[in-house]
Amino acid sequence: MASATEGAVGTAVELVKVLRAGFEELSLHKLATSLGASEQALRLIISIFLGYPLALFYRHYLFYKDSYLIHLFHTFTGLSIAYFNFGTQLFHSLLCVVLQFLILRLMGRTITAVLTTFCFQMVYLLAGYYCTATGNYDIKWTMPHCVLTLKLIGLAVDYFDGGKDQGSLTSEQQRYAIRGAPSLLEVAGFSYFYGAFLVGPQFSMNHYMKLVQGQLTDIPGKTPNSIVPALKRLSLGLVYLVGYTVLSPHITDDYLLTEDYEHHPFWFRCMYMLVWGKFVLYKYVTCWLVTEGVCILTGLGFAGFDENRKAKWDACANMKVWLFETTPRFTGTINSFNINTNAWVSRYFFKRLKFLGNKELSQGLSLLFLALWHGLHSGYLVCFQMEFLIVMVERQAASLIRESPALSKLASTSTLHPLFYLVQQTIHWLFMGYSMTAFCLFTWDKWLKVYQSVYFLGHIVFLSLLVILPYIHKALVPRKEKLKKME
Repeated sequence: MASATEGAVGTAVELVKVLRAGFEELSLHKLATSLGASEQALRLIISIFLGYPLALFYRHYLFYKDSYLIHLFHTFTGLSIAYFNFGTQLFHSLLCVVLQFLILRLMGRTITAVLTTFCFQMVYLLAGYYCTATGNYDIKWTMPHCVLTLKLIGLAVDYFDGGKDQGSLTSEQQRYAIRGAPSLLEVAGFSYFYGAFLVGPQFSMNHYMKLVQGQLTDIPGKTPNSIVPALKRLSLGLVYLVGYTVLSPHITDDYLLTEDYEHHPFWFRCMYMLVWGKFVLYKYVTCWLVTEGVCILTGLGFAGFDENRKAKWDACANMKVWLFETTPRFTGTINSFNINTNAWVSRYFFKRLKFLGNKELSQGLSLLFLALWHGLHSGYLVCFQMEFLIVMVERQAASLIRESPALSKLASTSTLHPLFYLVQQTIHWLFMGYSMTAFCLFTWDKWLKVYQSVYFLGHIVFLSLLVILPYIHKALVPRKEKLKKME
């Protein structure tokens, strides 16, 4: 009788689980369809916003509590978010975290540990890309895994630096170097922190440990006074979310591939590419602003005080929104977009290539690394190749204007500034859209079709300028001897 009862109860429990899961799937699918989004995108958005109640719970019940409780909370909530989004595929991240801990413990503070980490984590990520790749942008386990890959590589490098003599490290390396030996629970909490697990931002183990130890607060002994700054970033993120949701049905990647797009006049194709190139970035802006708010709410966004003793909350900022919206230069957009990832590449990759003795080569290799880190599609390589080319030309053009007396005088004419700004912005976002075309369309057959429709305008313009500008510079910029005589 007892065994029969237990069996019936077990069957009922399983039935409830199945029905509950079915209801969840059905309701999420219906909601996603009504919003014009995929179910995976909806799960991602829910997970990102879930960071706010989790952060409030942390503030009220765990701030200044024992470290192991905080690590457990971060690990459990991060794993739960991973399961909600990717099911049992969360084992990929779990495996890499555990193996990374073993690499640090078994190989110690050695260059072998750093190289093993870099090779293993990157090969695992690239293998994931290879096995899951499609011709479209899909939200899969590889999306948060690329964030995790950088975290774990940075962890290995900082642990290696922690074994060096202080005098041999730069001031930046000293700030990030890990002196102690992280436990498995610490590595897990660092890896699965709910405010950054899915889409970033990047932060160091030392910064994370300051959060756990209650040091990241503007009021010592109390929870950080960060609710208002967090709500500001959340509100700004919601503005971008609403704008993207309203406009996304009308400004799509797919339209670039239609015959209707091809049959429009050349100027229309270029203007659509310009508008689309700006708009397509808003989905990233939305996610990063919302997650930044979560980080600020927990205290992780605390960056000390300014000269007026006002608290700064931009330690986890991935966007400089005002600069992003107003800059007329490509380098300005690069400096305002995905800031923490760019800082990571600079700190752990670009600056570590100093031994090459060639800044351009180091920059090119850094962009190649970024392209591979994003995925195996040819579009990523083309996009970052265009970025490298455009930045080189922009630097040449800026140098020409600065050093040419005639052009410098013309550029300083205040009445012409609005016209110059409009022209710069048009060029800037047209060719930003041109570069993003390859990034967003992934495969060569798609981006090649669009580039053919605009006659490879971006490549022709910037390759031509790369060749021509040095000659223009020689013609318009007097030699130093002439300048001295003029003075």
